[in-house]
Amino acid sequence: MSWENDGATTNRRGFITAATAAAGALAVPTRVFAQASYASPRDRKILEIAQREVARAGDVLWRRDIAGIADFGLHSSLPRMHFANLEEGTVTSYLVAHGTGSDPEHDGMLNWFSNEVNSNATARGAYVSWEWYKGKYGTSIRLGGLDPDNTNTFERAIVMHAAEYAKPEHVAKWGRLGRSNGCFAMAPGDFMWALTRLSGGRLVYADKLDLY
Repeated sequence: MSWENDGATTNRRGFITAATAAAGALAVPTRVFAQASYASPRDRKILEIAQREVARAGDVLWRRDIAGIADFGLHSSLPRMHFANLEEGTVTSYLVAHGTGSDPEHDGMLNWFSNEVNSNATARGAYVSWEWYKGKYGTSIRLGGLDPDNTNTFERAIVMHAAEYAKPEHVAKWGRLGRSNGCFAMAPGDFMWALTRLSGGRLVYADKLDLY
């Protein structure tokens, strides 16, 4: 993945406005697997993890209202990217792909994490989201690693981006999502929600979580 930028930083406000409108239009077909529930035991655990990790990250975060909590202990066919709204106490969950290096058998389960360059694997730990840019995979969100387990995030160009292989239709056909090169890849419509809710200095945290 390259870091090419085609002038997006000079037109960020206009793009975010358009992205918000597009998210509303695209959310219906791609959020078939999305689930929102209130005060369930699972959601309470997600919110607790989000609060803990936001506190641990401290001043490196610009915003502490919403955090992304990715549970890679679940199969890729299940919604496992949880948007934890710490102000409202709610959780909304989406599909997210993991890296090929973490799932060489391509059975939909993440077997291991890796921080190694060229591993194409998902790395565990806390990340801070930076600005959006346009690059190899279209509009993407830059990420910075905050833990020893993801120190190579920038060098590996691990980002959040949209991908056709992360759509519910892919699950319906193959029983699992496709795989990324270690990035957090989401369905295009769902990624619009990530773009407006998780970018700009918020926390993203990835691990195998005991939520059930």
